[in-house]
Amino acid sequence: MSGNRTDQAPFELRPLYRAEQVRELDRRTIEGGVDGFALMQRAATAAWQRLRTHWPGIKRITVLCGGGNNGGDGHVLAALAAGAGVAVQRIALRQREALEGDAARAADMASSVGVALEPWRQGMLLTGEVIVDALLGTGLGGEVRGDFRAAIEAINASGLPVLAIDIPSGLAADTGAELGVAVRATRTVTFIGDKIGLHTGRAPALTGEVHFRPLGVDARRHDDLPPVAELLDQTLLPVWLPPRERDAHKGAMGHVLVLGGAPGFGGAALLASEAAARLGAGKVSLATAPEHVSASLTYRPEVMVHGMRGVAELGELPQQASVLVVGPGLGQRAWGQAMLQAALAGAKPLVVDADGLNLLASRFTGQRRDDWILTPHPGEAGRLLGCSAAEVEADRPAAARELQRRFGGVVVLKGAGSLVVGPAGMAVCPYGNPGMASGGMGDVLAGMLGALIAQGLELETAARLGVMVHALAADQAAHDGGERGLLAADLASYARRLINAGSGPLIR
Repeated sequence: MSGNRTDQAPFELRPLYRAEQVRELDRRTIEGGVDGFALMQRAATAAWQRLRTHWPGIKRITVLCGGGNNGGDGHVLAALAAGAGVAVQRIALRQREALEGDAARAADMASSVGVALEPWRQGMLLTGEVIVDALLGTGLGGEVRGDFRAAIEAINASGLPVLAIDIPSGLAADTGAELGVAVRATRTVTFIGDKIGLHTGRAPALTGEVHFRPLGVDARRHDDLPPVAELLDQTLLPVWLPPRERDAHKGAMGHVLVLGGAPGFGGAALLASEAAARLGAGKVSLATAPEHVSASLTYRPEVMVHGMRGVAELGELPQQASVLVVGPGLGQRAWGQAMLQAALAGAKPLVVDADGLNLLASRFTGQRRDDWILTPHPGEAGRLLGCSAAEVEADRPAAARELQRRFGGVVVLKGAGSLVVGPAGMAVCPYGNPGMASGGMGDVLAGMLGALIAQGLELETAARLGVMVHALAADQAAHDGGERGLLAADLASYARRLINAGSGPLIR
């Protein structure tokens, strides 16, 4: 699922799986001779080690245990903590009599070393310095209700740090959706196979830092259980964009043409044009409404700006370009419609964003191409799919796959844990921050993608790299100046440093 990327990369990206695949890996591991309870002990030990590493001086913990293996992990962790001299408050959402198999053995193990077991009750005091969430695992299929909902709300209201075992309770392992209510963890330790739902949608707000522990299981060896996605990694930046040859010239670095900036909407197109230039395009042209020409010349004189009263004035510009970026500030009126129509009529690769996407949904329906990147946010994705943004967010991976199936090419579904889907499969971006919730961020991404395509990267690699650079640049900017007040225009200079070898350490 990695196209021509793995021919270049010296390592494999981390695979991501659905919950049922991880359960099958668990089953096969046990069938292959590993005792199920021993596997549970490995998981609990990994979680306990992470807890002690991050909170080394704690004296008291609270462990909330549900039923099944997730609760069993919690019971074993409680026993390990007690053995290390830590006071343990162990709270059960399922009575011991209701537990079976390894979960029952785990509960008995904790009891045998003297850890008391309290039944959950509304309003009880959580006495630990750290809470361990072992309530609900990856098998949750519907909205959290009853005592489990109350317990999760109590955890969140406590203000205490939380270690989630395998997944924060209430988070959907396959989609990243919050099922009514979910634990807000400080850290999450997940096992055997990493889950896609830990990295997109609501997950970044709920998981804290995710630590993956395979427990001796090599998921990649099971060819009949292909991962549903891969997790992008910043160490690929110099692999995908190595240093240039010393005799490089601008003609070999490609020509980006930005079509945007309808009358009254010039800023977005300027942002996209600057981003394309900063990401290394040899030449950048901007076709925009005449009223924006002077602003472009002042803001970024390196961009070759052309005032366009209408599409007839485009002339040979589209044919001269390597790639067209259409959408930033495009508008949905006659000017924007004509520009998009001209872009679609050509044979050049396209990056379609913003109102370009809205026009595809409303006036240019039925389009499908192999040579474009579409970059919708959830609202635009919903319009393209004929559903609501909430329905897109309820299952982001499914929405992204459906967009790519219908429209072809490569699709970037933006948002927390942006998804990139193309013929080679799906990738998830683990970078980015809430400071990106401001105007113009998508325009900057569109310009970056255009620049990478212009420099010769194939579409899917350009999309993966561009999304990652965009998010990492925002993380660097937030690290230096904070998240609030982060502007789209701040990203271009940070992105430039990121894509040049030897630019210094990256911020995780």
